[in-house]
Amino acid sequence: MGADEKVRTSGELSRPEPPQGLPTVNPAVERPEPAKAALHPSLYVVVWISLSSSVILFNKWILDTAGFHYPIVLTTWHLAFATVMTQILARTTTLLDGRKTVKMTGRVYLRAIVPIGLFFSLSLICGNLTYLYLSVAFIQMLKATTPVAVLLATWSLGVAPPNMKTLFNVSFIVIGVVIASIGEIKFVLIGFLFQAGGIMFESIRLVMVQRLLSSAEYKMDPLVSLYYFAPVCAVMNFCASLIFEIPKIQMQDIYNVGVWTLVANAVVAFMLNVSVVFLIGKTSSLVLTLCGVLKDILLVAASMMIWGTEVSPLQFFGYSIALCGLVYYKLGAEQLKDYFGQGSRAWADFGSRRPALRKIIVFGVALLVLFILLGGLAPRYAPAYDPKAAYDSVWGEKST
Repeated sequence: MGADEKVRTSGELSRPEPPQGLPTVNPAVERPEPAKAALHPSLYVVVWISLSSSVILFNKWILDTAGFHYPIVLTTWHLAFATVMTQILARTTTLLDGRKTVKMTGRVYLRAIVPIGLFFSLSLICGNLTYLYLSVAFIQMLKATTPVAVLLATWSLGVAPPNMKTLFNVSFIVIGVVIASIGEIKFVLIGFLFQAGGIMFESIRLVMVQRLLSSAEYKMDPLVSLYYFAPVCAVMNFCASLIFEIPKIQMQDIYNVGVWTLVANAVVAFMLNVSVVFLIGKTSSLVLTLCGVLKDILLVAASMMIWGTEVSPLQFFGYSIALCGLVYYKLGAEQLKDYFGQGSRAWADFGSRRPALRKIIVFGVALLVLFILLGGLAPRYAPAYDPKAAYDSVWGEKST
């Protein structure tokens, strides 16, 4: 092929004409749907703290104030309600679709789920029995030792090797709780032992769950776990209640509390498990830790307001040590240092933008701390006023 042919061939090629006007959008291409507005994570935090606190206060009111002294029956009712609700949700919603990835067999159920369910039942029974003897405030202080018990159970069951540095870190939690226990005004030994037993059973359960979930085949969120554990726990609790409480209970005891009150109590307890699923998926480990600490502090305050629980200054001091030790143990020094650095920078930036509001916040916090300190140092009892005695003391002296 010569040069002339090449020129002719290239000249015969048709060139695309430049587009006329503006480019148009292809109508066949679907426009992406705008993203749906997601709920703010703080909403999940508020819901979880509200439900978690409500369950504890609700149980305390039913078992102690309302006079329904049957904690095993109440626990059985919660678990039976949870069993029914998880079965309904599994068939009508996608909340429990995670169970389809769990390779659950009869052998696994008997060797793993049933033993875990046993310790779960024991922890729930002991925890509810404690409400009959101790205040909500003191119970929350004792619960701060749960990470220590989990750590010791982890070492005892061979899940992790002992670490003296970690033991030193959690020792501040123990010291704080011991100080708080010494300062407890209404210390009841049997209630303390029930709470200690509940913490021990709960720590063993958590370690067994950790061992089960270490395999990718058995990864479960809290709601799926409840789907498997609730039936076996309900049966175990029912058997225990047949021996210890059902022979003593009367229908009048249920009517005194109210059937709808018990239904509402079970609904709140179940909704707490649902809220945990959303909270874990929307927040970080820091938020979970601080939420737990905030919830415990609010429960102590609620116990003081609702039942007039007396909390001594020594208890405040000990509980503060325990909470600081708990945060340090769960987050670690390096992570805390990073968070403090981020917080100080954010606080400085906030002060440059809103100096007046920053001063108001500082003044309010200082006033609150002063109020707490003065309230702790003030006498707890005012002398009773008897009008007749006052009248006699004044007019009796004058008559003589």
